[in-house]
Amino acid sequence: METIVRKSPLNKIFFLTFLIAYGANVHAVDSTYGTSSVTKASKSDNSSQSLVSVTTGRAWVSGSSSVNQLGKYGTKGVPSVNNVPGARSGSSGWSDSSGSLWVFGGQIRNSSGVSGRINDLWQYNKQADTWTWVSGANVINQKGEYGSKGVASPTNVPGARSNAVSWTDVSGNFWLFGGVGYDSLGQSGNLNDLWKYDPQTQLWTWVAGSNFRNKPGVYGTMGVGSPDNTPGTRGYASGAIDSLGNLWLFGGLGNDESNNLGTLNDLWKYDTQSGNWVWVSGSNLRNQNGVYGDQGVADPSNVIGARYYSTLWVDAADNIWLFGGLAASGTSMFNDTWKYDTQSNMWVWMSGANSVNQYGNYGVKGVVDVGNIPGSRYGAVEWLDSAGRVMIFGGQGFNDTNLRGMLNDVWRYDPSNNSWVWLAGTNLLNQPGKYGTKKVASDNNVPGARFLSVLLVDETGMPWLFGGSGFDLTRGSGLLNDLWTMGLYD
Repeated sequence: METIVRKSPLNKIFFLTFLIAYGANVHAVDSTYGTSSVTKASKSDNSSQSLVSVTTGRAWVSGSSSVNQLGKYGTKGVPSVNNVPGARSGSSGWSDSSGSLWVFGGQIRNSSGVSGRINDLWQYNKQADTWTWVSGANVINQKGEYGSKGVASPTNVPGARSNAVSWTDVSGNFWLFGGVGYDSLGQSGNLNDLWKYDPQTQLWTWVAGSNFRNKPGVYGTMGVGSPDNTPGTRGYASGAIDSLGNLWLFGGLGNDESNNLGTLNDLWKYDTQSGNWVWVSGSNLRNQNGVYGDQGVADPSNVIGARYYSTLWVDAADNIWLFGGLAASGTSMFNDTWKYDTQSNMWVWMSGANSVNQYGNYGVKGVVDVGNIPGSRYGAVEWLDSAGRVMIFGGQGFNDTNLRGMLNDVWRYDPSNNSWVWLAGTNLLNQPGKYGTKKVASDNNVPGARFLSVLLVDETGMPWLFGGSGFDLTRGSGLLNDLWTMGLYD
């Protein structure tokens, strides 16, 4: 086994600064954040050194350890320790500079057991440990109130939806695109409306796209922005934001230029300054196959295949990265990693297989090895650490015995050496959560297997996980409303 010893002093300094700032010491637990610092030694057969230092903050912070909980709304605009969003999957989320976490919409079950979509907006104050119902309705399947395009209004609100794409810009505004939900007429379908929410004024603005469901894309000329351009309506797409404030959107399940429903592989950029969408790469037609070329080699003919439920992120050089997802068949999934070089405008197949339904190779927990690879999956969540490495949690997919189910493993991908390492969670399927004591961090704590959660990174760099569809403390399956800190790793 080839091992790579890698310790990041930046991460350790960053985390210790976080502990000091909030009045904790190295072995103490902060009563609000539930963070502690522990060093874990992981050893391979041919190494006696600590290979990964783990500063763990995995703690169950809020919500229930049981599935299918109803929301407790209280009074709109009034925080309370009794308030909590109901269990849900496919929500959108943001974090702000003041340390609050925000969750919007998703798929829920109401008090009658009826499944539907919702458009409620919630704010979580970490210091006070309170949720506030800020906007939207506390009942399902509400239509959107669009008002006039480009004009903020207290009566504006997006319609109920799930599996939309969300971004936070450099000014602290929240952006929301599309999803599966309800338009201005209360009709359900795929959406392509772009919204902006200002957390200071607490007002929504309908910015672009249609206020009606199931519309085709208007692609224009590849690489050329235009006020006429707009992605077709879609759900289950992926998004990320670059250092210039451009919003990036990839794929999903939706409507192509001919208004045919299918799986998409189009890459779009929304320029928040000009207000124009740009079709950057991929096809304007549904269900396109990928062209992989040679691994690690950029080529203008390379293109990522159509998919949805992928994870997307942007690196420090503003290159676009993507992992996994679900293929057009709806039964096959990927474990490939791709990079889109925004300077050369070419895709590079970086890691994983060029075929579907691959099982994982976990290796030894905490040990980087060239043979390590996550199994094919979709509906996972991702975040970047302070060293620019991506962390992947959970999803629906394959473990290392080629069985399919829900996952609760944590993986880290390092683009500097194209390597994967399994850091936390289990290589078993459909595992219950290990909740421990609320707000007390422990290496033994781990969220249950799930997919379609929300992952938010706060102003300190701490990742937070909310909800999803998965397994609770007793292996009950359903919708979740638990809130976790996911920890930092060196």
